Amino acid sequence: MNRKVKNDRFFQRKSQYQKRWRFLQKFTIVVSLLIAVWLFFTTITVFFASSKPVDAFFVLGGSIKREMYVAELAQKNPQIPILISSGSKDPCIWLIFQRETAPIDNVWLEKCADSTFDNFYYSIPILRQWGVRKVKLITSTTHLPRAKLMAQILLGSHGMWVSPDIIQEQGIPGNRENSWKTALDVTRSIFWAPISQVIKPQCSKVIQLNQVNLQEWENRGFKCERQGNLRVKSR
Repeated sequence: MNRKVKNDRFFQRKSQYQKRWRFLQKFTIVVSLLIAVWLFFTTITVFFASSKPVDAFFVLGGSIKREMYVAELAQKNPQIPILISSGSKDPCIWLIFQRETAPIDNVWLEKCADSTFDNFYYSIPILRQWGVRKVKLITSTTHLPRAKLMAQILLGSHGMWVSPDIIQEQGIPGNRENSWKTALDVTRSIFWAPISQVIKPQCSKVIQLNQVNLQEWENRGFKCERQGNLRVKSR
């Protein structure tokens, strides 16, 4: 009798495991199909976006040279919005745009990011809100290939075509690359890409460049990166 009970329990457990396994298989197939469909339509969207004009300039912080470059672009393309993610100090960026006589009403500073991954993490919701489909990504050779790969994965997953502008730097850059760092951030980007379709992180420290109070900064004292060649009044 005991042996029969054991056998019955064994077959019951086996049947339960088989049901769970079949459910897992079906679930995996459905999820895989959904991902495949999403990738297909996203790829088509990105492809068509490639032929469109640039909707936004997106600057990854790390060198004042990048902000100097985008200020020149702003002077020639005042209608295109600019998002600078964790760049130089606010007054330094303000002074650069003033020197280039570039408009500042369409320039936004995102100050929450502490890493390259964060640059995209906090900036994607802003670019999506702007309805951007083609982004000019501004970074430098010292930030490659990591920044470019992350942009293509994360921005591409939202149907945005990435057109990188790579500039040269002097001295010691803010970004130092290695293969482990690249592998980690690219892996994180692959996982975050589908999640970011639903979750939209909000940065509480986003300001317009025209809201920077230069007098207040001069009273506090500040320094700009030497490559900027800016004359700064500081205490």
